[in-house]
Amino acid sequence: MNDGHSGPSSTGARSDAPRGLPELTGTSAGRISDYYRRLRRRLQVSLVIAYIVPISFLSAYFHIQFSRTLRDSGKLHLKALAESQRNTVDLFLQERVVNIFHLFHKRQFALQPTTEDMRSYLADLREVSDAFIDVGFFNAQGVQIGYAGPYSFLEGKDYSEEAWFRRLREADRDYSISDVYLGFRQKPHFTIAVRQSFDGQPYVMRATLDPDKFYQFLEGLSRANGVDSVLVNREGENQIVDPSRGKVLGPGSYLPPQRKGSGASEVSIQDRAMLAAFSWLQEVPWALVVTQPLEVAYAEMYRLRRLMIIGTAVSLLIIITGIWLTTDQLLRRAQATSETKEELRTQLIHASKLASVGELAAGVAHEINNPLAIISSESGLIRDMLDPQFNLDHSPEAIRAELETIDQAVIRTKNITQKLLSFVRKDRPRLVLSDVNGLLNEAVGGLKERQLKLANVELIREYDPNLPLILVDPDQLHQVFLNIINNAGDAIEGDGKIALSTRSDGEHIRVTITDTGCGMTSEQMERIFVPFFTTKEVGKGTGLGLSVSLSILEGMGGRLEVQSVPGAGSSFTIVLPIKREAETTDG
Repeated sequence: MNDGHSGPSSTGARSDAPRGLPELTGTSAGRISDYYRRLRRRLQVSLVIAYIVPISFLSAYFHIQFSRTLRDSGKLHLKALAESQRNTVDLFLQERVVNIFHLFHKRQFALQPTTEDMRSYLADLREVSDAFIDVGFFNAQGVQIGYAGPYSFLEGKDYSEEAWFRRLREADRDYSISDVYLGFRQKPHFTIAVRQSFDGQPYVMRATLDPDKFYQFLEGLSRANGVDSVLVNREGENQIVDPSRGKVLGPGSYLPPQRKGSGASEVSIQDRAMLAAFSWLQEVPWALVVTQPLEVAYAEMYRLRRLMIIGTAVSLLIIITGIWLTTDQLLRRAQATSETKEELRTQLIHASKLASVGELAAGVAHEINNPLAIISSESGLIRDMLDPQFNLDHSPEAIRAELETIDQAVIRTKNITQKLLSFVRKDRPRLVLSDVNGLLNEAVGGLKERQLKLANVELIREYDPNLPLILVDPDQLHQVFLNIINNAGDAIEGDGKIALSTRSDGEHIRVTITDTGCGMTSEQMERIFVPFFTTKEVGKGTGLGLSVSLSILEGMGGRLEVQSVPGAGSSFTIVLPIKREAETTDG
């Protein structure tokens, strides 16, 4: 490619009216007025449809996915809470078992304990937990030969036929925890019994615990998290329960699935929609069930969803209003030909941004899919963390770290929407010293580069690393680069290449963008800078990109050179003067 250009020159049009539009004469004023009126109506309706349809589908899809993800997150959170409480309860029971085992190793332990010995044992147990009611010592025949507690009549009782004693005698492990039952005392309690052999004979040390005291411990775990917790056995009977919500040994309000592990689901309890999570204990066949009203469990989801709906509605209203007002103002001023060339260029730049919003809608959908994929991946990871077979760290801290990643993805999605809204704002042009290589990289990086890669378009960079800084408007030059690169990508059908090169001849910086697309005919090249002329299919282009780009470059003292061969591709060279003195240009 040479430095000259074939096709229209960037300096070939100097009239105040847009090139390609008829002059307003007395004989043609009525016809031109009708033309602009029809053009304005078609342009406004087309742009509104082009923006609203994809953005509406995108918003609906995102709302559904976001709600589903937050709903799953709420279930996982409550499930993790149930497992955390389960672990604490298991640890509490294990500690009580150890406390009772320690009684066998006290210095004053004897196989024929005295009443004072037993009272000493009970005092030791109550020092570690006030849930202990009494303590008893049994011989191999199941007779309680030592007792301390409020039910003295139990001393000498034969417990050999009691379920917990038979289970301890027949079990492989040397301790047993019973369900809550009434027993000889006819009051709800549960038993922790441990077995120890002396001279080949098994002896049992048994302590009973108060379910109400145990509930106070469980309530302390639940209160900090705003949920209700209850322990039920496999028959669905309450073992540990809030007295205001049920009775011990009464039927539970929710019977979890008869399987090990944990889970969460939405259920109806007493005609109220609730989120319930369960986790089966390791030490005793009880399930810890935590429940929370849906309006509480999903409060954050409902709040964010309302904000999203309001934000989407406001965004659509802003876009529609911006399209309507901007196109109306643009075409009315163009029709009257009363604006200066700089004012017209500013309006065209803004209209081009509005047009780009519609074309970017599909790209934004792809960009939002990335944080959605992160949310889905983190949700799956949390499920794996909570699955015992993977043996992953499922502590609250680890789960909280994954939830923070989900929060970051949500914030990233919010930022994408904000950037889309800010794209349509008008900016006053201002010349500052800028790095052309950096601006070109910004234009082609991120989303655009991924789009080209997905379309099998290879991006080639050949930059001069010694380019000087020059005075340009970074935002407007970025828009020029983006317009030409978008056109290059659209011109390539199937596999292809886009080459970006920069160089300096001492007086100018030349940025060349070459594609291997379909190219243009000489007739097309004569009109490519005419506003609203496009070689793309209907609905795929507005015809403003190159005319806006040319106006921007002329405002910076530059020009645009074009070469194209049908079937071989096109080459656009942006020529910018090297100026080092500070300037400020207001649009």
